[in-house]
Amino acid sequence: MLPPVADAAAAPVIRTGNALDDRTAIDLVTRAVSCPSPSGHEAAVTQILVEAMSAGGAEAHVDESGNAVGAWGTGPLKVAFLGHMDTVPGEIPVRVEGGVLYGRGSVDAKGSLCAAIAAASRLHGRALAALTLHVIGAVEEEVPSSRGCRHVLATLPAPDLVIIGEPSGWDRYTLGYKGRLAVRLDARRESAHGARDEPSAAEMLVDAYAAVRRWVERDNQGVESAFDRLQVTLRRLSSEDDGLVDRCHGEVVFRLPPRWESARLARSVSELTFGPGIELTQTSAEEPVRADNRSPLARAFRAGIRAAGGAARPVLKTGTSDMNVVAPHWRVPTVAYGPGDASLDHTPHERLSLDEYLRSIEVLGSVLGSLASAVSG
Repeated sequence: MLPPVADAAAAPVIRTGNALDDRTAIDLVTRAVSCPSPSGHEAAVTQILVEAMSAGGAEAHVDESGNAVGAWGTGPLKVAFLGHMDTVPGEIPVRVEGGVLYGRGSVDAKGSLCAAIAAASRLHGRALAALTLHVIGAVEEEVPSSRGCRHVLATLPAPDLVIIGEPSGWDRYTLGYKGRLAVRLDARRESAHGARDEPSAAEMLVDAYAAVRRWVERDNQGVESAFDRLQVTLRRLSSEDDGLVDRCHGEVVFRLPPRWESARLARSVSELTFGPGIELTQTSAEEPVRADNRSPLARAFRAGIRAAGGAARPVLKTGTSDMNVVAPHWRVPTVAYGPGDASLDHTPHERLSLDEYLRSIEVLGSVLGSLASAVSG
């Protein structure tokens, strides 16, 4: 049960004429979730977010990659909030019932992005003189391209601090994500009559994947923490036979703990013995990341969550995010934060408590306010 949301008099920032109040903030996230935006089709929601940023006092625009970008303040401390507008496929009827918003993207991750816009709109003049805050709604985070994030890395001057907009729960913040290695597994053999007692290409591929799983299980012996365990999944499988060649193709995805780099894992897997007719090809990779819990940004989140009545718990995630792309490039303090239960990501049950959403706006406002106060003294 969430404690009551603090009233305006107790909030850590002073409301201004540009501030998005709670009702407007709820309307924003509802409209954003109601606008379908699977990867590659984010244009409509981009306009919603750019208009909200402008209404909230930002200089806002759509950049060359299709990202929604808003800038607040002119201060020396440069902070970037990087969230994403795209979602995985799958339509969930959008509705609000019992204070809960149902819909694709409510948790992953339009709730985080809309909370950041609302919090930024509420910054007071002293904070805006201390901070330069960019809020970016990126395209194509849910596909391997991470096109929007990579465009930001190429065009935005390096910030001093980075907040990644991903669900952590309002009273938690995320310090790390596993890496990801995707490989294509192919099996091939000459076509043969089905009555012959020989393994098909599909059976060859399944046997090869089973060997990979046994190798992963050996690698994990003695490892207790889920974040430190190597994971592997067979994501897709297809087969074809043109009468001359029998083929089977599979996508195998590894989730990498910090003890594994993608290149070393790819070499190790390629050295496994599968027998003739099996081939592995790397298709994409992101390195695991783990941020420092002693950074000023992590401290600001602990203080902000506690001020809002929470216990301030850092977490480590077994998935990936744009933090995996950003951290090796911008080597600055980074934390991921946003409202919602991450276990609902990519599921047909995705939903967001609006009380939690409003509480996350309060926390983000407190974090930005305290960072600004540290600069201005």
